[in-house]
Amino acid sequence: MIKKNFKVGVVGLGFIGPAHIEGVRRLGDVVVGIVGKDLQEAQTAAEALHVEKAYATFDEMIADPEIEIVHVCSPNYLHYSHTVKALEAGKHVICEKPLTVTAEESKALVELAKTKQLACSVNYNLRYYPVNHEAREIVQKGELGKIHNIHGAYLQDWLLYPTDWNWRLLPKEGGALCSVADIGSHWIDMVMFVTGLRVSEVMADLGTSIPVRKRPLGEVETFAGKMTKKEMAYEEVHVTGDDFANILFRFDNGAKGSLAVSQVSAGRKNSLSYEIDGSASALAWNSESPDALWRGYRGRYNEVLIKDPSLMNPAAQSVASYPGGHTEGFPDTFKQLAKKVNQYILKGDFSAKPDFPTFEDGHRALVIEEAILESSQTGKWVKISE
Repeated sequence: MIKKNFKVGVVGLGFIGPAHIEGVRRLGDVVVGIVGKDLQEAQTAAEALHVEKAYATFDEMIADPEIEIVHVCSPNYLHYSHTVKALEAGKHVICEKPLTVTAEESKALVELAKTKQLACSVNYNLRYYPVNHEAREIVQKGELGKIHNIHGAYLQDWLLYPTDWNWRLLPKEGGALCSVADIGSHWIDMVMFVTGLRVSEVMADLGTSIPVRKRPLGEVETFAGKMTKKEMAYEEVHVTGDDFANILFRFDNGAKGSLAVSQVSAGRKNSLSYEIDGSASALAWNSESPDALWRGYRGRYNEVLIKDPSLMNPAAQSVASYPGGHTEGFPDTFKQLAKKVNQYILKGDFSAKPDFPTFEDGHRALVIEEAILESSQTGKWVKISE
């Protein structure tokens, strides 16, 4: 492969868009231009982020022949239309999760992607903490034995107060699910990636701890929370989206699982944790200690593997940029995912199996999420049918 610096365009300038910009720049890619909710927002962000072009519309950006890869970081309800337009314009796409707001839309994107010679990825970036690739290798080698139990949580606290607000709480913008689609989807993708198993059935109980929230009459960024100091005017809004959930899983090998999702857990800032129990040993990981992988045993001392590429398997080495003792964290995961996409494009074989999260992965997540919603509404186990 010949090294190439790709030209990138980004739509969406909230919390996650700048994270994408930083990640691709660290690869040497050039962010040609950006799109926001209007030209003024795009121009302000372009100046702050040192981006050359601020486009008035998404259509204007994808018409720019310089741009090769589009990062879709807009609100959920726009993912489908933005991705369709980008693919039809011949651009490679990295789309934020959820891929769309319905499984019908995500299925349509999977079918469209099959007709294009393009890289199509969903930003399940949390896979790209290096020790998660090491965990996957451990499972694939059979070192855990037969997996029978997978359990964990994804906990945050940025929606704890009635004055906390975000567009994800509105079904028209975020979709029918809130916390499950936003962070629960990361956990589900993670355990399927690490174990190689698929969810076959779900039972869910979704909760709304604050049914009436105070919506500020102004813009509030994701995770702004206590950093917002000035007094704001509010309007009361009834919300139905889940800000916490408890979900049971059945996997295709007979294993069972459980997940607690919450964005109203005081003190938890961004804690994704999983533990995988097998007949021979167990392993566990937490995103707030991202370089440590716990190994559990019955007949000998437990172990904690600390990220060190010189001691890890090739798959983990490929997503690590720093030696042992040098922590790799959240911003690095964006870089590593984008690197895999770049390498795939450079190889030029779009019939090859990608080593990054695909639109098929994004669609599978939507199917599971819709089953979770149905289960919570009916109080019954719901089978996953793709």
